[in-house]
Amino acid sequence: MTTETGKDDAGARTAGPRALARQRRRQSVVRFWKQYRTHRAGLVGLIALALFALLALTAPLTFGSDVAGVTGAPGQPMESPSAEFPLGTDRFGRDLLGLLVWGSRVSLLVGLLAAALSVAIGTLVGITAGHFKGAYATVLMRITDWFLVMPTLVLAIALATVMSRSLGTVVLAIGVTSWPTTARLVRAQTLAVESRPYIERAKALGGGHWHIMSRHVLPNVMPLVLAQTTLMISSSILAEATLAFLGLGDPTVVSWGGLLQDAREAGAVSSGNWWYLVPPGIAIAVVALAFTLCGRAVESVLNPRLGVGR
Repeated sequence: MTTETGKDDAGARTAGPRALARQRRRQSVVRFWKQYRTHRAGLVGLIALALFALLALTAPLTFGSDVAGVTGAPGQPMESPSAEFPLGTDRFGRDLLGLLVWGSRVSLLVGLLAAALSVAIGTLVGITAGHFKGAYATVLMRITDWFLVMPTLVLAIALATVMSRSLGTVVLAIGVTSWPTTARLVRAQTLAVESRPYIERAKALGGGHWHIMSRHVLPNVMPLVLAQTTLMISSSILAEATLAFLGLGDPTVVSWGGLLQDAREAGAVSSGNWWYLVPPGIAIAVVALAFTLCGRAVESVLNPRLGVGR
């Protein structure tokens, strides 16, 4: 009887290099998903993120594209929750439920882009510092240390203040100030990878710096980068909400932090209009928690030695 492993081996012998690589990637994805779904907290986080993503993608269909318009608002200012407006209205009479759903589009987009920029910078700095060593690595790591000791939020506020108020500015401010942790982790992993014997063999066979870093180091640090990305997204969403709450976000778009700023300016705290404050705050907390749960699950799957609880 031919086993499944035997079939895979036979297929591997007859397939070309590219087909073999695709087959191995598919098998890796299947193994990853089988291990990931054993983490109940990670599944809860993934389901929550899928729901938020679905709401964000379908916002134009469910609430229309004019929900943020101040003129012609459907309700009276500061109405309490009702059958017509489940989350009440804001100070302009706009439906807060529609604003909350539309705000998810901006908050998730900024979080993803800022985390991607931060991790990309950290990965580049970490790999090059771990590979080249010497004076180059010393200068890079001293710059990294300087960014580590400086408060990230303060640096982001400074950048957002001197630049124009736009989503690009928010992404840039968060991305270029939150990469040092990733750089430190990736550099440590790079040093561990480059101490292995096959790296010495690759160098002896004439492998250049780019070949070593792209073909040998980068694939080995990618699991760490992936886990760090999922964890960074939650931090980026919180940072975007903070900047928007401080009035440093894009005033032309709706975000969760912007809703909190509007609530503060409208005096929702002193007047007891809880429906203006609570929903955006809960949404920020739930999404940040969901990304953290997913990140911990991914980290546990890719590095079982961490022993992250399920």
